[in-house]
Amino acid sequence: MQNGDDLGTVLPGAGYPPDEEQYVATGRRKARRRGTDNRRRRRTGQRSIVLLVALALVAGAAFGAYSALHPMWVQLTAADDYQGNGSTPVKVTIAEGASTTSIARTLAKADVVKSSSAFVEAAGKDARARAIQPGRYTLRKQMSGSSALALLLDPTARDVRRVLLREGLRQAQVVALLAKASGRPVAEYTRALAAPKALGLPAVAHGRAEGWLFPDSYDFGGDSTPAQQLRTMISRTKAVLAELDVPASKQQTVLTTASIVQAEGGDERDFGKVARVIDNRLDNDLGNGSRLQMDSTVAYGTGKNSIFTTAAERADTKNRYNTYAHPGLPLGPIGNPGKAAIRAALHPAAGDWLFFVVVNLDTGETKFSRTKAEHDRYTRQFQAWYAKNR
Repeated sequence: MQNGDDLGTVLPGAGYPPDEEQYVATGRRKARRRGTDNRRRRRTGQRSIVLLVALALVAGAAFGAYSALHPMWVQLTAADDYQGNGSTPVKVTIAEGASTTSIARTLAKADVVKSSSAFVEAAGKDARARAIQPGRYTLRKQMSGSSALALLLDPTARDVRRVLLREGLRQAQVVALLAKASGRPVAEYTRALAAPKALGLPAVAHGRAEGWLFPDSYDFGGDSTPAQQLRTMISRTKAVLAELDVPASKQQTVLTTASIVQAEGGDERDFGKVARVIDNRLDNDLGNGSRLQMDSTVAYGTGKNSIFTTAAERADTKNRYNTYAHPGLPLGPIGNPGKAAIRAALHPAAGDWLFFVVVNLDTGETKFSRTKAEHDRYTRQFQAWYAKNR
């Protein structure tokens, strides 16, 4: 090694002592790190600002959407039913034969319920809803579906005219009672009866409603028409005949026989025997040319409401209902029989009786006999009772 070369060599970091050179390098590194950290902080701050701005924009948009959509949401999610029993009374008419859906629409239109679905849902949970009767009701506005249903099932809410029609009444008597209950003139019922097809009378009735006005207790709405009332009663008769399996071709004959059973029979338990006497006489077992010889038919033809007839009335051949003068059944029913009489006409009791007489009008006790002599004895028993009690 040459000494001059040693003296001329410049070592790294020349001009600083070794310790100072390390310090300077460390400071530079720290400075670089501080610069990097500052840049990072600036970038982080910028990102935070951007994020805050974005969040503010999103929040603003969300608030705007909420403000716009909230009313719609409230409307869509609002209950379809009112709460409670309602307030202002309102009159509502339920049409005859109206379905649950139809009733629901009627109630919603009158603002009795908030929506049709509110009533339909309530009705679907209660089997009694199928028993809602047609007519005019006093309900209340803004009722819950269940409250409206309960009120429709409450008899006191319905504006009704109740009429009780007992078995055996004649058409004229039925009309008089209907007119009295409804407050409508008899003439309106007479006009309705003049349109038998509109009332649903079958062809076998030959345009006459006698015998087809089923005896029962009826609740007719205050706004029901005479035609509606009569149609309801005729429909009831049809239902009973269908229930008893009476063929359409035999319905008028059955009702005619039943009406005589109803008029002549004193006790329902004897109706089958009365029907048997009628059948036996129609079969000419009496040997009189199949003449029934029933006073009830003669009285009907005269327009009298009596159990007695005169000899002249029984001899009147002009009376088409005179079964003393004319063989077979009369022209048609002589009254409106009940179900028991109809059943008896269909299924007479077994027996060979040819006569009968009610010996006690209070109890309906009836005596049946096979011979004229026996019948005459029972007839005298009745006359004695009548003389004592009338």
